[in-house]
Amino acid sequence: MKVAIHKDYYKINQFNDKYLQILEYNGIDYQVVDINEDDFWRKIEGADLFIYRWFHFDNDRMLSRAVMPVIENTLGIKTFPDMNTSWHFDDKIKQYYLLKQNGFPYTDSWIFWQKEPALNWLKTAIFPIVFKLKGGAGSSNVIKVNDKKTAEKLVSIMFGKGVISGRIPISNSIYKSDIKTNMKYNFRSLLKGIIRKIEGADTTPMWRRHKNYILFQKYLHKNDFDTRITVIGNRAFGFRRINRANDFRASGSGKLDHDSTKIDLKCVELAFEISKKLKFQSMAYDFLYNEEGGIEICEISYSFQDKAVYNCPGYWDEQLKWHEGHYLPQYCQLCDLLDLPDLKQPENIDLRF
Repeated sequence: MKVAIHKDYYKINQFNDKYLQILEYNGIDYQVVDINEDDFWRKIEGADLFIYRWFHFDNDRMLSRAVMPVIENTLGIKTFPDMNTSWHFDDKIKQYYLLKQNGFPYTDSWIFWQKEPALNWLKTAIFPIVFKLKGGAGSSNVIKVNDKKTAEKLVSIMFGKGVISGRIPISNSIYKSDIKTNMKYNFRSLLKGIIRKIEGADTTPMWRRHKNYILFQKYLHKNDFDTRITVIGNRAFGFRRINRANDFRASGSGKLDHDSTKIDLKCVELAFEISKKLKFQSMAYDFLYNEEGGIEICEISYSFQDKAVYNCPGYWDEQLKWHEGHYLPQYCQLCDLLDLPDLKQPENIDLRF
């Protein structure tokens, strides 16, 4: 058995390292490969599994779209993530179309690809509404819009010069934390840019500019938290993410509640149903409640922080039977991808996250 894992260029966390530790502990042959090396294609020949945990960075997206379909469809090598799991990653528009057309409860969204229809819709829109860029993590590209004038301004911007990820105009935001965060972000970005320029490094923006579409979503009142359910095969891990202070957003707050008794099992059941029908290898779902008390999905993502899942005190299986213990998502993924239910999770694994 042979596993090929693509090099992690960014080292944002130790996610890939845990794959390697688990494989080494179980005596499974693996190689770390890099598409920039001449022998990349030779190295992955005969591999039983190819792992490339790509991020939402634009260059990662380009690389994954160029390489993953060839490995999965032409070479016939099992990949993680596969196309079913990842083609909609970090794209809320694709996620909405996919889940809505499969009959799953996704929060009402209004997506426009031209300016005039968007402006016409705003004439009868009920405020507040939520404006989102289709990509972005940690609520960095999400704001609440309280009035028509602000919404029209956003339409003009999105069908004009566009918006760079992380830099939505927030002059109308009621959240002081946003203003502070944005000022700090801009200062740090400016400082890093100056340093990189002095060093002779690339100073062009990492993020692409979003334009020529607009996405509005229904604002769901009275949600003090969202429920994150992560399904990996026959396992569902759950925790709640508490909203930031005086804010409607939970993603990126860092306030996690891992008390499993507080998890709405309807979220668990629905997450299992979706993953099974759409053949997802691994998927995290964010649930909110609507006015009638029903659950709705507002986002899904194959990529997530391993620490939050590991800190769960256990998981539910598809029969909603509880299994106690702390499990790394990398371990659960490898069990399924390699069809090795007896794979061992190292007791002394490096748990730096």
